[in-house]
Amino acid sequence: MKRTGPDNFQVQLLLKELQPSARESRFWKRIMAEVNRPTRQRREVNVYKIEKYAREGETVLVPGKVLSVGELSKPVTVAALNFSAGARDKILQAKGKTLSISELLQQNPEGKNVRIMG
Repeated sequence: MKRTGPDNFQVQLLLKELQPSARESRFWKRIMAEVNRPTRQRREVNVYKIEKYAREGETVLVPGKVLSVGELSKPVTVAALNFSAGARDKILQAKGKTLSISELLQQNPEGKNVRIMG
């Protein structure tokens, strides 16, 4: 079978948006490779892992889905491909922010001071 790439239109648009940045930055090249994986191989991160490994005020990028298992007590900015409704609520209750990967790309085109988690 020939691999055709992601079927999700939003993921296809994100990959097109990441392409120019991936040529200049190893960080975005790595994110592009992670997002281009099949759905079953993408990363899933629970909120408790973000609580455990992220520092207060830090930006965390999950090239997959953020799930709601666990609690979050510190404000962090989380960028991800998808969020479960519970995970988004927990991040916002902790005074954090949720972003899409394309929004993070607009805010931080060089990918500085971002922790990849998953």
